[in-house]
Amino acid sequence: MFGPFRATSPLSGGLLWKIPWRLSSPQKARQRKRLRAVDTVVSVVDNALARAGLVTKAVERWKAEMPKEGEMVPKDKYTMFDRKEKRYRKGVHSTCRYLLFQPNPSQL
Repeated sequence: MFGPFRATSPLSGGLLWKIPWRLSSPQKARQRKRLRAVDTVVSVVDNALARAGLVTKAVERWKAEMPKEGEMVPKDKYTMFDRKEKRYRKGVHSTCRYLLFQPNPSQL
């Protein structure tokens, strides 16, 4: 059918592909939980290495450069740097979960 009432493509107009621009409260809670889990892993690895009398550059660098979840501002918790975006920030809900954590470029 042609005209103003033609059927739209489900790929471009369906609900499946629409991503809201704002994170919901449960999404934010899950993100904070993921960040706290990362903090826990880093502290467990650091304690285990300290008991063994070892020090690694990677863990020391992470502790020096990366803030913990409680120290982070909301902008850094819920967005990631992306040079292709208009304002250089992209919501974490529209990025791959398996990407490495990218710090805020202003903190480097």
